[in-house]
Amino acid sequence: MGSLLRSISGIRWGELHDATGAAAGGIPPLLSRIAYGDEDTARIAIDDLGDAVCALGFVVGEATVPTVPFLLELAGTPQVACKAELLYLLGSIYRTDQWHSAAASTQDRKHGASYQQQTGWEAAARAAVYAGLSVIEGVASSVRPEEAMPARKLLQVMDDTPRFPEL
Repeated sequence: MGSLLRSISGIRWGELHDATGAAAGGIPPLLSRIAYGDEDTARIAIDDLGDAVCALGFVVGEATVPTVPFLLELAGTPQVACKAELLYLLGSIYRTDQWHSAAASTQDRKHGASYQQQTGWEAAARAAVYAGLSVIEGVASSVRPEEAMPARKLLQVMDDTPRFPEL
């Protein structure tokens, strides 16, 4: 896959499921299209990838966490197109709290424990985005406003997003 995404083969994508419950084997080709495709190809791939790692814009899955470092790598690479879309996807991932909200609403009932795995995905996904803070800050300092503004918005999202509810 070239110098970008070189550690993608170290992930056992076939053993993971995306945010829709489907097998996550389609994620590496989407990342590759973002890395090496033209702007139209990258935009379509980001849209498809968003469905896989942040379904409906607010539900993450087990494949989300291993995908985030690649999204950050792509967002921080000068020649990659559609940085704004990548940053908006990272913002959606960071804001997700669907499983935490569901678990909190069923806390006193027997179903609350069934959300433990999914709340772990949300917490780990948020931590993975936060781990890329230096990349996001670097893009936010870009002289290109079409890149800097979405990065600054993501930094604001990271500052403004409330902690997960206590479960």
